[in-house]
Amino acid sequence: MDSMQRYRGLIVVVLGGSGFLGRWVARKLCLQGALVHLVVRNRAHAKTVFAQYGVDGEIFELDLANDAGALRDLLLAVRPVITFNLAGYGIDHAERDEEASYKTNAQLVSAVCDALAVLKPRRRLGQEIIHVGSALEYGAIGGNLAEDSEPKPTTIYGKSKLAGTQALTERCRTLGISGLTARLFTLYGPGEHEDRLLPSLLRCGETGELLEMTSGTQQRDFTYVEDAAEGLLRLGLANTSPGSIVNLATGRLASVRSFAETAASLLRIPSDQLKFGALATRAEEMAHSAVSIDRLRDIVAWSPTISIADGISRTLRFKNASIAVRESHD
Repeated sequence: MDSMQRYRGLIVVVLGGSGFLGRWVARKLCLQGALVHLVVRNRAHAKTVFAQYGVDGEIFELDLANDAGALRDLLLAVRPVITFNLAGYGIDHAERDEEASYKTNAQLVSAVCDALAVLKPRRRLGQEIIHVGSALEYGAIGGNLAEDSEPKPTTIYGKSKLAGTQALTERCRTLGISGLTARLFTLYGPGEHEDRLLPSLLRCGETGELLEMTSGTQQRDFTYVEDAAEGLLRLGLANTSPGSIVNLATGRLASVRSFAETAASLLRIPSDQLKFGALATRAEEMAHSAVSIDRLRDIVAWSPTISIADGISRTLRFKNASIAVRESHD
């Protein structure tokens, strides 16, 4: 039996279920037959997203950053076997409130762990909580990014996400909870925010508008969002030491420019539409060698396989299929 089938019939909670990554995790859980409970900011928006992504679960509208009591009550009532904490604040450039960053990215983690500790004993799947971390937790350390590196985050987002990772590790060890942090790198695919690279390239291909970019020399570990979701589900089945940290990435670097040029080739965007060097590189851009994924391979005997070209093609097909469905309903 495929190990992923162990999710069938199990109660699962997804915090941030309508977000970019959340909708893909929820989609995969539904395909595996899990009983999915989705915690979202806006129910009406979430219903539209879930209809598009084939997600069928019970929806709960909740302000995760400001209502820890309601979240605790929800978890105690639902009694999930595993909780995926995919909620976050600060990914979008407009989200810059420091208090909101720490409430969502750090304090929420402690609140979830405290509630899960009350539920013991109960059936275990592997992990009781999967928390999503960020590459920006590593910050300015440079070099090869292995999980045992000493992080030096430089941004509010990176610092608050690191605080969340540390809270998870501490709570898991002191409360006896099985949980891990999966550190993600550069995700792309259907559902990205419109101001990110691939949506901007898709728009450029549709409209013929010029796209101003940085020089594009910065190296990134580009991971297709569906691969990241697959990895999170696989990690949920794994047995690890409490509070472990795992890099969830491809282990392969590509420059931003090469990503853009691959997309331009697939989308038939003329090279003169891409204005490399028109924008300055942001101060918080990281510089690092290939990301270490040895721990990921050791734990789940798997790593992301979808190439950049295939991921961009899948994104385009998904978008075109969604447009066709909407037009058929008009």
